[in-house]
Amino acid sequence: MSTDRAVEAFRAAHGRDPEGVFSAPGRVNLIGEHTDHNEGHVLPFAVDRRTYVAAARRDDDRVAVRSDDPGTEPVELAVADLASATGWSAYPVGTLWALGVGQGWDLVVHGEVPLGAGLSSSAALESAVALAVAELTGRDLDRVALAEAGRRAENEVVGAPVGIMDQAASLLCREGSALLLDCRSMATEDVALGFEEAGLAVLVIDSRVRHDLADGGYADRRAGCVAAAEALGVPALRDATLPAVENLPEGAPKKRARHVVTEQARVHEVVGLVRAGRPEEVGPVLSASHASLRDDYEVSVPEVDAIVDAAVGAGALGARIMGGGFGGSVIALVPSTRVGPVSEACRGLRPEPTVREVAPSAGARRDA
Repeated sequence: MSTDRAVEAFRAAHGRDPEGVFSAPGRVNLIGEHTDHNEGHVLPFAVDRRTYVAAARRDDDRVAVRSDDPGTEPVELAVADLASATGWSAYPVGTLWALGVGQGWDLVVHGEVPLGAGLSSSAALESAVALAVAELTGRDLDRVALAEAGRRAENEVVGAPVGIMDQAASLLCREGSALLLDCRSMATEDVALGFEEAGLAVLVIDSRVRHDLADGGYADRRAGCVAAAEALGVPALRDATLPAVENLPEGAPKKRARHVVTEQARVHEVVGLVRAGRPEEVGPVLSASHASLRDDYEVSVPEVDAIVDAAVGAGALGARIMGGGFGGSVIALVPSTRVGPVSEACRGLRPEPTVREVAPSAGARRDA
């Protein structure tokens, strides 16, 4: 079991048992891409791939983090130096910093969320660490506060200007449902998807084109959104209207704003469809989202576009790029009877994508 692997790795590293093992899932965002940092709505769900953290407090001021992934190096540093963490350790160590820990910790990570594939392995790690700190120290922190800590770690320690969607999904989602999240008020609603009952499956197709949200492309898109909101005289693009956007001068801010405004509308369209018992009609909305992300937000790449075309051509009801963009994964809504043909069509591309079927799952939890 994954929990046992985390415990064994902790014992091997520290010669004692952890105080607890905590896990948190990756996520896919069904619809609502790049609306989160514009204070809009998103509709993610947690997936059945998790990151496990075995944790224990120390009686000194040292923090030691390690992973059983052979590609990572152990890191140890003082509590006073947490904000200076770099590399993979910036995610767990940054979360400790954001929570203001005042004592040492030993953390050992066993991850099963694929890295760089658009499933938000970073948020899964941050969320598992945040829950471990809250539960083991008895701090009265709700899950929204834990999500905020994960976002602050990414923003201020990792240097990635992401919104709060990923951490909120990892901490708050329920099995079988997506999370309708208002990224301004942090109000949430569970939205039962009904995909399984309708004979539908969700595929996540990893293009194997890697991306890094701390590089310039993501930040540039966010800057375009800020510029558009300022030009429109609104607090954020969630407050903009499409007619007002179309009156902006031609250029990148107008295109970024048009994507955000139309994507916000698509979130509510999808919620309405699944609540009306018409989940199969979600597919074309996904494809419309991809066209907007490709043409207006300009975060797709040829390898991803080829996957979308292959999936839809083989019977997917709709598909789109998800995550920060510039690579990563495609989400496709597929009749269960077409999972095989769609998977085969996508695997015929080069580089050969990795195809995974995912199911809406529960959020962060204590496992041991």
